[in-house]
Amino acid sequence: MCFYRGRHKEFKVFFSLEDGALFCNDVCSVMEILCQECNPDQWRLFTDQSKVGLKVVLLHNGNRFPSVPLAHAVNIKESYKSMKLLLGKVKYNEFKWKLCYLKVVALLLGMRLGYTKYCCFLREWDSQDKKNHYVNKLWPK
Repeated sequence: MCFYRGRHKEFKVFFSLEDGALFCNDVCSVMEILCQECNPDQWRLFTDQSKVGLKVVLLHNGNRFPSVPLAHAVNIKESYKSMKLLLGKVKYNEFKWKLCYLKVVALLLGMRLGYTKYCCFLREWDSQDKKNHYVNKLWPK
């Protein structure tokens, strides 16, 4: 039981806290400790926002290995600025992992995100506007 209390200590030196974000500053060393090859073609980058904060995780392409957490930021909104900060901290430009979350791709390209009021990034769409709703124009009652 006591083993689990200190299992984080060997990884602690590879993580830093700056600008409100905890991030991995040496991905290759973490992968080496986990007995994994640091090959960016075998891993993809996944990022998501929860109620608590924003997280960045590496997922194995074949799902044979567990995910590797790279960054976590509390009380930061999912925006271009915060994504640029986190991707810069985990050295995305050096590794060039493939992004596997389309919302992040849209965010980085500057597209409008898919909220209920504007669910389509191609045009503004108010789903509460029954009079001018696009579906009503295609299939009138």
